[in-house]
Amino acid sequence: MHKTLAVVTLGASVLLAATPAAAAAVSVAPVGTADDATAARAISGAAVYAGYQRGYTVSRHRPGAAPSTLAKPGDSPQFAASPDGRKVAWITAGGLLRVREGAKVTTAARGLQGGTPCLSPAWSPDSRRVAYVHVGRNPAGSVSVVNADGTGERVLGSTRGVCHLAWSPDGRYLAGYAGTTAGVYRLDVKTGKAAKVKGVALANHVQSLSPGGRYVVVRTLRAGDDAGDGSWPEWFTPTLVDTVTGRRLPIAVKGRQIGAFHLADGRLVVRLAGSGGNALVVLDERGRVVQRLSEPVAAKNQALLQILR
Repeated sequence: MHKTLAVVTLGASVLLAATPAAAAAVSVAPVGTADDATAARAISGAAVYAGYQRGYTVSRHRPGAAPSTLAKPGDSPQFAASPDGRKVAWITAGGLLRVREGAKVTTAARGLQGGTPCLSPAWSPDSRRVAYVHVGRNPAGSVSVVNADGTGERVLGSTRGVCHLAWSPDGRYLAGYAGTTAGVYRLDVKTGKAAKVKGVALANHVQSLSPGGRYVVVRTLRAGDDAGDGSWPEWFTPTLVDTVTGRRLPIAVKGRQIGAFHLADGRLVVRLAGSGGNALVVLDERGRVVQRLSEPVAAKNQALLQILR
């Protein structure tokens, strides 16, 4: 991803600069087999990734096929891929919300805060709407949603967790971390109210929410850690947190964990670093390993945005 270091302002908040670290390589266990019930729900290995080389490129990777470019947001790190793997939304430096599907590019909203890496948009679970943040003097940002074609804009609520928004698969909650990195907040889009997630003092990335919004995958920080410039990470050590109790749940997968992602049915996919390429390990609702598969080698040093069926 983009390695330019910066101090960026988020309303009255400040994000600290950091130096990205490299992931250590580990050996990846052979692919396992699942039972019949699990095999019916097996993921194919198709996913959406983002890489940086003279600008960002968001691509869809499918097994046995060449990567397909979905969009090129340029130098803007404020992007998101839709759950169906067909569309990309991004915010330009001038504050325009762009949506691309195929060859068509639509301006869905205007007047957003561009040039702030952590203020990425978020797609609804049905891939039809995009949520985004308006930040003013109030540290609690107003979260709005708009249809991908630019119609139907409305306010969902306000939250201090404006960075790296993630939408729960059932559509009820949006979670994000605070621009100061001081915690993670979960916004109930039904009531418009937000609450701070227990058990997370500092964080600089939110990857996903479980169905119902009970569990969240985040990148936690310790006091004194560099917080980064707010760009979407190529990799991170995932922490799984119960948003109700604040308890941190262990992710029982051996190897160097460099990400985790909730599927719509409640399973968790863990990303592992490998010497030649990375791997994806699928855990069922009880935390048992039910599937292992290799990522495309071309995606080794790219950020994981979506896992497709």
